[in-house]
Amino acid sequence: MKILVKLIKKLRFTSGMLWIAACMTLCISSCKEFLDVVPDSTLKLENIFSTKEEAYNALAKAYSYLPTDDQHNTSSWLMGDEWATPMYYYGNTNQFRPINIMMGLQSVTTPIIGSWSGTGYGTDLYNAIRSTNIFLEYMDMVHDMTDAEKVEWKAQVKFLKAYYHFLLVQRYGPIVIADKTISPEAMKEELFQSRSKVDDCFDYIVRLMDEAIPDLNERASMNDLGQVDRVAATAIKARVLFFRASPFYSGNREYFEDFLDHDGEPFFPVMDDAARQKAKWKDAVDAIEEAINIAKANERDLYKYEKANFIYDMEDIALNPAQMQTLMDLRMIVCDPWNKELLWGLSYYGDAANSLQAATNIQCPPGYTGTVTWNGTCSNNWLGASYTMLERYYTANGLPINEDKTFDQGSMYDIVTTPGAEDPEYVKLAGLMQPGTQTINLYLNRELRFYAQLGITGGFWRAHTSRINTLFFNGNPNGSGGGYRGGDNYVVTGIGVQKLVHPESTSGYTQRMAKYPLPIIRMADLYLMKAEALNEYLDAPDAEVYAAINLIRNRAGIPNVETVWSNADLVVESSLNKHTRKEGMREIILQERGIELAFEGSRYWDMLRHRRAPAEFSMHVLGWDHLGTTAETFFILGAKQYRRFTINDCLWPIDLNEMNTNSNLIQNPGW
Repeated sequence: MKILVKLIKKLRFTSGMLWIAACMTLCISSCKEFLDVVPDSTLKLENIFSTKEEAYNALAKAYSYLPTDDQHNTSSWLMGDEWATPMYYYGNTNQFRPINIMMGLQSVTTPIIGSWSGTGYGTDLYNAIRSTNIFLEYMDMVHDMTDAEKVEWKAQVKFLKAYYHFLLVQRYGPIVIADKTISPEAMKEELFQSRSKVDDCFDYIVRLMDEAIPDLNERASMNDLGQVDRVAATAIKARVLFFRASPFYSGNREYFEDFLDHDGEPFFPVMDDAARQKAKWKDAVDAIEEAINIAKANERDLYKYEKANFIYDMEDIALNPAQMQTLMDLRMIVCDPWNKELLWGLSYYGDAANSLQAATNIQCPPGYTGTVTWNGTCSNNWLGASYTMLERYYTANGLPINEDKTFDQGSMYDIVTTPGAEDPEYVKLAGLMQPGTQTINLYLNRELRFYAQLGITGGFWRAHTSRINTLFFNGNPNGSGGGYRGGDNYVVTGIGVQKLVHPESTSGYTQRMAKYPLPIIRMADLYLMKAEALNEYLDAPDAEVYAAINLIRNRAGIPNVETVWSNADLVVESSLNKHTRKEGMREIILQERGIELAFEGSRYWDMLRHRRAPAEFSMHVLGWDHLGTTAETFFILGAKQYRRFTINDCLWPIDLNEMNTNSNLIQNPGW
C-alpha cells in the first residue's frame, strides 16, 4: 500500500513562541510509499517534542522545505537551455518563473524563486535551517522514544541542515552559516551576521554530513521512502565535494577576484593553484567511490525495465526485441517509481495539475481508446524541448552529429518518408518511428535516448495508456490551433519531452496521473561524476574513466568511448582519439551528462560549474514553425524565445529587504 505521510508547511513566530502546523494522515492507494505535506493543527513549542508522534511531525517539517522542483512554476529544472515554454507566457512573472531568470529578468527587489528568504515563490532555506536547528535542540526532550531512534532522526535532520546550506551555496556562493537557533532577544552581533568564505561553507557542510552519515539507517524502509538514509547521504556528500572542486567554485579568479569580504579577502578561493584544485578533485573521487560502493552494497544500480510490456508495443518487440528492451530501459528511468537506480527522490508530490509531468504531457487525440480524450487537465501540452536538444543527442554510433562522418549535416533538414510497415528496412525503426510517414533526416539514425525521451513529429508518444502517432503540425491535436483549449496549448518548438511522463498517466483529473518521485540523485549521475572527477584529477584519462562512462553508454545501446572515438571510419579527423586527451574527454563527459541527465535539472549546474553558463545560455531558443501545416512548412527553423544570461546571473541576488535589514551583508557582484 502507499502511505502518504502528511507533513507540515509553515514555521512562524508569535510573541517569541514557535508555532508549527502539523499533522499525519495515512492514505491508502497503490503499492509504494512516499512523503507528502499538508498543514492541520497548531502546537506549542514545549509540546512539539513531548511525544514521538509530535516529534515525527517536526521531522516532517524539516523535510517540507525541500525545493518544489516538481512544480512547473518553481522548478529549477527549467533553468538552462533544454526547455521552451508557451509563447504567450514569455516574460510573464507568474508562470514558469525559472525561465525568466534565463531571460535576464532576475531582480534584486523581488528575486525569482529566491532561496535566501523565499521571494518570488522560492523556498525559504534559512527558515528551513531554522526548523532543523530547533529539531536538533529539542529532540532529546521526547520521552517515548529509544535513544537509538532519537539518534537516527537527529542524523536525518542534521543531514538536511547540511543539504539546505549546500543549496544556498550553489545559488549564492558565500552564505551566512546558520549553525544554531538565534532568539529574537539576541544581541545585534548574533542577529546580523556576515557571509562566510565559500571554502569555509563547503567545509562546514561536509563536516555536518560526516557527523550525520554514521548514524543513519543504511537504507530507508518501504514505509519511509524519501527519508534520508546512508545511501542517499553519501551520494549527496559526493555531489557537494564534486561542486567544491569544480572551476566555478575553486580558483575562479576570472569571475570573483574582486568579490571581497569585510576584511578585503576574496569570498571565493581564487588563489587555488593546480595542486590545491587537484586535491579537491581527489576528495571528490574518494567520496564518489564510497557512495557507489554503498549504493551497490544495497542493491542500487542502473535501471532496467523488468515489468510487463505494453500491449501496443508487442508487434515491434517481436520484430526487434533487443532494441525495444533498451528503449523501455531508457523511457522508464525516471518515471518508474522507486526503481533501483533512484538513490534519493523528491517524494513530496505537490499540486499534480501544475507538475512538470502535467506540463509536458500532450493531450490525447480522438480515436485512441482507454482514456478521456480532448481534456487538457493534467495534459497541458505546454513545456517542450528546445531545438538545441535535437542536436545534443548522439547519432546511432554514439557520436555528436558534428563529429560523425556518416551523419550528413548538409541534408539533415531534408524531408523524407520512413519505410512502410511491410518494408524490411522498417525493422530497425520499429517502435521508434511511424511507418510510411514524413519526417526529416535529423530524426533518423539517432541513439535510442533520442526516441525514448523526446516527442517528435513522425515518432511515438507513450502516454494515456496508448502509443500515439505524434504530429505537431498546426491544426493537429497537439499542434497550434488544435487540442482541447484551442490555440494556446501547444509545444511552441514542435519538439516534445516525454521523459517525465508516465505511460499510464491520463487526462481529466489528477487521480488519473501515475505519480513517482522526481530524482534528486540517481546512480547514473554518480557514475558520470566519477568519470569527470577522475578525468580532472588525472593528467590524462585512463581505463577507469572510460569504464565509468561506458556503463551509461552500454545501457543506452551505444559503443564504448574508446571504441568509437578511435574509429577513423566514423570520426571526423579533427576529433579522432579525442578521448585520449584530458580536454577532449571533458567535452565527451559533459555531453554525456547533458544527454543522460537531460531535463532533470543537471545541465544548468554543469555549465555553471565549468563557467560556461553565460556563453551557453545567451543563445536564443530555436524551434520549428508552429504555424506550419505540412512537413514543408513546419520544418523551418526559427527563433522562439530570446535569452540573456550574464556573469551576474551566475550568483543569485540577495533580496534588497535582507540587505536593508542586515548591514553586514555584502551583495553579490552586479546586483
